Amino acid sequence: QVQVVESGGGLVQAGGALRLACTASGVTIDGRAMGWFRQAPGKEREAVSCTSRSGSVFVDSVTGRFTISRENAKNTLYLQMNGLKPEDTAMYYCAASQYVECSASWSYSGRYGYWGQGTQVTVSS
Repeated sequence: QVQVVESGGGLVQAGGALRLACTASGVTIDGRAMGWFRQAPGKEREAVSCTSRSGSVFVDSVTGRFTISRENAKNTLYLQMNGLKPEDTAMYYCAASQYVECSASWSYSGRYGYWGQGTQVTVSS
């Protein structure tokens, strides 16, 4: 049984930082593309980042502030979020892709077969 579990969300002031973690079981993150998505109230789910062996990509709004990394030995993916802004407030979801690489279609949610339940990030102004 596949499980993807996010953690690390919380309430932080603007300019602060959080590190989200995503631990998977029943599926190996090594050798597959892994992504982070977010959804703010009243908005559509948005792709934030994807990482694979060939590199990582980010949505423009977080480039330079967020980094993504993985610790394969722990089967865990991380999203380091620095310089947080109120507009970063959202539920953040981790997703494991059935593909090896992120590709130009990395932001398409259909490329990810396994999803976590999300962790809430709230940034106060």
